[in-house]
Amino acid sequence: MAMHQISQTTCPAANNKQPDAEEITVDLYPFIREYKGGRIERLVRSPFVAASEDAAANHGVATRDVVVDEMTGVSARLFLPSLRDADYDERLPVIMYVHGGSFCTGSAFCRMYHAYARSLAARTGALVVSVDYRLAPEHPVPMAYDDAWAALRWMASFSDPWLSAYGDPTRTFLAGDSVGANIAYNTAVRASLVGGIGIDIEGLLLVHPYFWGVDRLSSWETAWDGVAMFKPDGVDRLWPYVTAGKLGHDDPRVCPVDEEIASLTCRRVLVAVAGKDTFRYRGRQLASRARLCAWADDGDAVTLLETEGEDYCFHLHNPLRASSKILMENIVQFVKQPRLRASPLPGALLRPELHAYAYTFQAGETTSMDYSTTTRRYVDDTKGWSGKKHMARNTCLQIGQGRSSKAATRHGSFLGQVRPIMTNRVSLSATVLGAPICRL
Repeated sequence: MAMHQISQTTCPAANNKQPDAEEITVDLYPFIREYKGGRIERLVRSPFVAASEDAAANHGVATRDVVVDEMTGVSARLFLPSLRDADYDERLPVIMYVHGGSFCTGSAFCRMYHAYARSLAARTGALVVSVDYRLAPEHPVPMAYDDAWAALRWMASFSDPWLSAYGDPTRTFLAGDSVGANIAYNTAVRASLVGGIGIDIEGLLLVHPYFWGVDRLSSWETAWDGVAMFKPDGVDRLWPYVTAGKLGHDDPRVCPVDEEIASLTCRRVLVAVAGKDTFRYRGRQLASRARLCAWADDGDAVTLLETEGEDYCFHLHNPLRASSKILMENIVQFVKQPRLRASPLPGALLRPELHAYAYTFQAGETTSMDYSTTTRRYVDDTKGWSGKKHMARNTCLQIGQGRSSKAATRHGSFLGQVRPIMTNRVSLSATVLGAPICRL
């Protein structure tokens, strides 16, 4: 009952009619508005979806809701993929997923994030724990971080029957989109600094992560281009609002510091950015700085994935778009990497210059294939980052050609250096529908 009440507050009903004379005191469109007198209107709404342990009726994924912290009532939804698609002799990787929504909207129980977490579980074969943290401004930051930490500690206890029966404590991933990626990153930092929580964080999956700072990295962060979803001045106002004015943009939770990045004990990091996203330079910068850390010395520990022509969290609103499918395929390969058996790109769909990449690698196989791709030095065009001082290998894929679907279908929601010597960038046409991408 408590969890259902939480879901109603985080996925509000559509009946939020604004009186004509009511004065807006805070306008953070497209997420939230606050009116004189304190009324909160959440502009992004997505209907509540009930959990069901009937996998057959839920696209092959059973779901169940749990309370992870009895004191606060913070809860989570578990997504268990059908075991007929998993290896019976091995436990499943565990993904703790944290939803986005600018700290003030969204829920693990709403249709959009339920559908995404279900797809993530089905595609990766992982047990997904989707955290339903408390929202600002009613519960100001840093409560969201504390809730995610409570969820990770609950996971580490393996007291839940699904986790104890199927989860692998040595293969845990922390993932999220937007502010959820920010929360996932900070949870990983906290786990690294505290230690001894009983699980091994294999990797971080940061999709369109929200980070900001006092200084601007690019003109894109100074003036709105008229295209990006977020105006820079709106981003400037978000953090003070969700923290009740108590934290500035120099806070390490929103502006990561080198010491905390270096403290990470995970083995791998994937950072995905979108070409039109206001935050893309922050994601690039995080990947670049992570490459300098001792834990990233193997050269393949940090992957930066760029999607051209797309904006913030496009994959949630348009999951059937080609670029969304390719992003998911890369996430799947990242999670499955230790046992990955890559599939070839379909030759019939490849442009001629990409045919050299259509090759299947067997487990433990090496090859001296000439990929014949154009390589160039990655130039980090963010302010103060020339790219010349930070040279090393890098895995970097760039997807798309800036085309977007005119007949896009929105799923679930509505509105009321990288430091390489040689960087391989693969620009994939929108006609390559979800094909797995071999690591270059």
